[in-house]
Amino acid sequence: MKVALQFILFVLFGIQSYATLWQVGPARTYTYCSQVAPLVQDDDTVQIDFATYINDPQVQWSKSNLYIVGVGGRPRLQAGSIIANDNVNGKGIFVISGSNVRVENIEFANAAVIDMNGAGIRQEGINLFVHACKFDGNEMGILQGGTIPNCKTTVEYCEFLNGGSSANPGYQHNIYINHIDTLIFRYNFSYNSIAEGHEFKSRANYNFILYNTIANYQSVDSRTIDLPNGGTTVLMGNIIEQGPNSANSNILGYGKEGLSNTAPHELWIVNNTFVNKKTTGSFIDIASGTNKLFLKNNILAGAKTGGLILGTAITLDSSNNFIDDFISNCGFVNANTYDYHLLSNSVSVDAGVSISTSVEGVLLQPDKMYKDTCLFESRPLLNAIDIGAYEYNSSSSVPEFLVRNNFEIYPNPSSGFITVHYSGTDESQSFQIYNPIGKIVKEISIHNNEIINVSDLPDGVYFICPKNNSRATLILFHCN
Repeated sequence: MKVALQFILFVLFGIQSYATLWQVGPARTYTYCSQVAPLVQDDDTVQIDFATYINDPQVQWSKSNLYIVGVGGRPRLQAGSIIANDNVNGKGIFVISGSNVRVENIEFANAAVIDMNGAGIRQEGINLFVHACKFDGNEMGILQGGTIPNCKTTVEYCEFLNGGSSANPGYQHNIYINHIDTLIFRYNFSYNSIAEGHEFKSRANYNFILYNTIANYQSVDSRTIDLPNGGTTVLMGNIIEQGPNSANSNILGYGKEGLSNTAPHELWIVNNTFVNKKTTGSFIDIASGTNKLFLKNNILAGAKTGGLILGTAITLDSSNNFIDDFISNCGFVNANTYDYHLLSNSVSVDAGVSISTSVEGVLLQPDKMYKDTCLFESRPLLNAIDIGAYEYNSSSSVPEFLVRNNFEIYPNPSSGFITVHYSGTDESQSFQIYNPIGKIVKEISIHNNEIINVSDLPDGVYFICPKNNSRATLILFHCN
């Protein structure tokens, strides 16, 4: 049988070597994370078995280069009275003060503390990487609460919902990043912040907000996106929605507490779909004195009774946006069910402009589209680029298997272990691993999010493919 190989580009980066493996689970020696955290050392790995862990004390991760991952499924860490009544250290479920920590495939729920800013993850160390996690009903999903120079935080493939505190409305959010250098926020789903909180708030000097859905549907939130101190922000390929019950009629705020971040103060907004389902409102509110507002290839749908753009930028570069007070005129598949893909007759099809500009190495020409839930797919171009977050394509280039059973592997490159994530079924799946000449070198049957040992493979490039699926696209990965 001939199998067509689709090569996916990848970037090699430094691979950490993890020293000791610690395992947490109901049937393990250590049944809670709080028992392991004091024992780990730099470079260790902590695996948390799939289960629900209720009312564990706050966990302080003080070591660096840690890899903390859920295995066999996504374990749920559910905060309770111990954290809620902690008068000394009450900050949240995980407090990460070590540097270069990676957290993966874990659910954080119900974090509440005396100060009313209980976080699923409280970041206090340099360079945090959060992958494929869920944050449900915390006062703060992720909170970086101070100033950390030369710090980069990356959040990807994560789900945030119901963040906020009814006891202190307006000050808690799904995600809140304070004064760091760079925030990368991509392929996430942040929605329905409660009690006048934001779906997204960041004071970072540089924000790269790429291919997410950031939305309020029915809860009482505030702004959908708040960037209170300016700096440089790229907002590309996102679906950004304000629901009918939002307490703040402005969708995106920039520099509203002063342009105190590192200049230049530039806001680059490219190929997003903005939807306002209130009968009042404005879309973009910037601080006067903002150096540049770049606004191209966006759909801005819904009422703008307060104005489309509030505030004045020194330079405004705006073109090829589709703006309409009536969502029904936008040619969406079904706005009532939040499906903002384009119909073939949408005026946004082939109506965009090509952009060759790059900002800090990010080309402002989207090559991806957000895909439910917390995934992305490629954005194929047939003619001129479409306006908005989605490209219309009647014959999708996405293989049928990926549409039905999305799967990915990480980390990629691998240092000996990979996690296979797929959707569409809860049953175990069989995969085959091929070398570059097409020979099967390993066959595995695994459950979703199960960690696989590939350390027996020689260094090199491999492909992984679902077994007995002729329509599947192979995923390229590198074993090191």
